[in-house]
Amino acid sequence: MKIDILSLFPNMFDGFINESIIKRAIDKKLVEINVIDFRKYSKDPHNRVDDYSYGGGAGMVLSCQPIFDCIDAIKTNDSFIILMTPQGVKFNQEIAHDLTNKKHLILICGHYEGFDERIRSLADMEISIGDYVLTGGELPSMVISDSIIRLLEGAINEESHVNDSFNDGLLDYPVYTKPSDFRGMKVPEVLLSGHHENIKKWRYEEQLKRTKERRPDLIKKG
Repeated sequence: MKIDILSLFPNMFDGFINESIIKRAIDKKLVEINVIDFRKYSKDPHNRVDDYSYGGGAGMVLSCQPIFDCIDAIKTNDSFIILMTPQGVKFNQEIAHDLTNKKHLILICGHYEGFDERIRSLADMEISIGDYVLTGGELPSMVISDSIIRLLEGAINEESHVNDSFNDGLLDYPVYTKPSDFRGMKVPEVLLSGHHENIKKWRYEEQLKRTKERRPDLIKKG
């Protein structure tokens, strides 16, 4: 998989690309990530990428030209273009799974007060990571990339994501490690029993219980 991220602040991605599971996935050649400063595509004498909004209003608006030219330069027949915007469809695990089937993702990070409406015509999909507004699309693009990359075969142990929250429409079950008794808080006996069927049943029951308590909307949706 190849992921190209269009951003005015490429240095924000240094830690993201060079640490943990993402770095290992890159080293294994499971994914190629390029962060592209689309300011370099500006034809403005001062490399401006924004301007005032027609009709007035606060803040600056990202201009069409740099983003369109950048897309023209990197887009292929395999490209799937995603626009980061709070007006997009809310991101979830199902979308993450679907996006793992794409060979080339292009993520456009907005900034400032917004982007020229015509930029939407480039997008195959618009995605939001929640009902709130951030200063730019950089953090959402990292969230989306991380959730996709960890699902790629070989990125992590398959069992680690098969049992993830939301994969079966439920939140994940509680997990414990040594010691079995810490400050009077004990690991449930069933997990120490070695009885796999009982453990499996307990975990499922805990998933249901936790989901009903914390995300009843998921139960109703199912």
